[in-house]
Amino acid sequence: MSADAPPPDVAPLAPADVAALTATTTAGGVVLFPAEGVYGLAADPHRPDAVARMAALKSRDPQKPSALMLWSVDAAAAAVAGAGETVLTALRRLLPGPVGVLVPAGDGPFAAVCGPDGTLGLRVPRLPAPVDAPPVLQTSANLAGGPDALTVDDVPATIRDGCALVLDRGPRPGRPSTLVDLRGLDGPRATWAIVRVGAVPAAAIAAALDGLGYRAD
Repeated sequence: MSADAPPPDVAPLAPADVAALTATTTAGGVVLFPAEGVYGLAADPHRPDAVARMAALKSRDPQKPSALMLWSVDAAAAAVAGAGETVLTALRRLLPGPVGVLVPAGDGPFAAVCGPDGTLGLRVPRLPAPVDAPPVLQTSANLAGGPDALTVDDVPATIRDGCALVLDRGPRPGRPSTLVDLRGLDGPRATWAIVRVGAVPAAAIAAALDGLGYRAD
C-alpha cells in the first residue's frame, strides 16, 4: 500500500503524542486525538469504566463495538494470531494507513471488546516514527450519528469537556478510513468485501489483496 501513502500531515501523531495518549488512557481517561481523517476519541480497552464513559460522551449505545487501534502491524497481527494465515497476510498488505479491517477475534486477548458476533475492528495509523505502546479503543469524536469533526472546535463541547487530554493538531482532511471486511478469507470460498470506501480507493484495496480471495461486495 506504499503507493497510496497519505501525505505527511495526515498522520500527525508523533511518538510523544502517543506517549501522552497512552499515559492518559492507562489512567482511565478519555483522549481527544487527531486520526488520519477526522478527530477521534480513545480509551483503554481494559478499562470498562473508561469505555463506558467514552460511549456516554458520544450518546452512543455502549454495546456497539469500537475499533481497536494498535501502533504497529506486528501488534495487530499478534492480537488476532488465530485468525488464519490468509487473514494475517491480508492485514499485513493493507496496514498501516487509513484502512480499517474487520477480522474474527476468536478467543484472543480482545474478545471482550468485539461485536456480539465476534468481530474485531482493527486500525494501525501510519506514524512518522515507530512507537511501542498498548492499543486503545477508538471511535470518532462526534455525537452518535452526527457530522465528523475535522477540527477540535468541531467537537461538541460536551465531548471536549469530558476528555482528560486534548491533542489539537489542526484541521484533518475529512476523509474517513476505507473499511474492509476480511472475515470471509478463511472460509470455504475465500472472500473479502469493502464495507466503506474512504481515503484508500477500492482499486488499491483490490490490488493489495490480489490472489488472496474473491471480492464479494
